[in-house]
Amino acid sequence: MKHNYLRASLSPRETALAKFAELVTRTSSAARPQDLDSLRNHGLSDRDILDAVEVIAYFNYINRIADALGVEPEPEMMEAHEKWRNPREDSGE
Repeated sequence: MKHNYLRASLSPRETALAKFAELVTRTSSAARPQDLDSLRNHGLSDRDILDAVEVIAYFNYINRIADALGVEPEPEMMEAHEKWRNPREDSGE
């Protein structure tokens, strides 16, 4: 899910939320009332949507700070990223 939510086994509600998170992350100004209605149609309340936007915005904010300051990810995150980039090396092939 971390690399492509469309390949993950998510419920329709989770997929709608992930799609919205991608929209907010990539082009927040493109969000429209229909996007919020889609989340409501999947059972999210206005409070749930606000909470989601705040969490999405926080992670975008903190990642940009870390990137701008050259903060290195934790070793386990680096290892996970390398396994994702080079799956054959991890499987022994």
